[in-house]
Amino acid sequence: MSSTPLRRFARLAVATVLTLAPAVALGATAAEAATTATTAEAGASARAAIWKPPVNSRWQYQLQGNTAYASTGGINVDICVAPQTGGACVRPTVFDFDLYVDAAVAGNNHTLNTAGVNAVHARGAKAICYVDAGSIEDFRPDYQEFVDWHKSHGNSLLGNPFSDEFPNERWANINNDKGQRDFLLRMTERRVAKCVQAGFDGVEFDVVNAHEEGKSVTGWTVSPATQLVFNKALADIAHRNGLSVALKNDLSQVSDLVSSFDYAVNEECFQWKECDELKPFVAAGKPVFQVEYKTSPSTFCPKANATTLNFNAIKKATDYSLKDKPYTPCR
Repeated sequence: MSSTPLRRFARLAVATVLTLAPAVALGATAAEAATTATTAEAGASARAAIWKPPVNSRWQYQLQGNTAYASTGGINVDICVAPQTGGACVRPTVFDFDLYVDAAVAGNNHTLNTAGVNAVHARGAKAICYVDAGSIEDFRPDYQEFVDWHKSHGNSLLGNPFSDEFPNERWANINNDKGQRDFLLRMTERRVAKCVQAGFDGVEFDVVNAHEEGKSVTGWTVSPATQLVFNKALADIAHRNGLSVALKNDLSQVSDLVSSFDYAVNEECFQWKECDELKPFVAAGKPVFQVEYKTSPSTFCPKANATTLNFNAIKKATDYSLKDKPYTPCR
């Protein structure tokens, strides 16, 4: 999903990026060894401090800004809605929204949503940073860099339009025969540094299942093994930068990826009868943040709430828009 336009599938100024300490080189001095050990300890401490949401964490998915909430980056941080189970209104403890303030709110496409994050934190909640990792959107501030790389490397990066409904983004080639994957991961790390700069707690990488779609859809032949390499590298980027990370869809590789990711974000597993594929996350004590668009809450909420799944499920608009409302949490 992207903040502008809609889509289904569903501290850079001086950023301090935490990295794993390298092994001590042979012949290193005692001072160098001490420095390496200190760096390793700092890295381990940072990883231990990464926010990990509880399995039961009510969430909100708002990738489109609302001009009525300009002071909070277009995000309705005070939303309180009665759940499908009834009773008093409830508030999200986790908000998933775009790295940038919606252009309709900010008047540009490059304002980091620090205001939204600060407002979420002021209410005791956490914020997940939405970043598109597997497709290239032409409305992003760094778009021209992707185009330039594509042209200078034999037109080997930008694939087919994502869909008829969303022709303004194209499938990225995550193969590495010309260094495509390396380039994409460098660009993604820059974006993640911006998530850190804005103060986000976690990151959601979208469009990480090209291997499931096939060449006729994406324009590229991507093997399951290639997808695994790419997705695990994304998780490593998040963790190096002190953020937790969501696996978005890619249900066919859950068993291989659950150990690398901290939670899952899923669209429409109830509609497509594939929710069982996400059970390994809950079994590992990791939450599943799930959203349905077409299916009625009365149909899927009892299943999501049951102990057999225990998902944090919500209902959003049937047209796949992701504004603050409509919004119905299952519990």
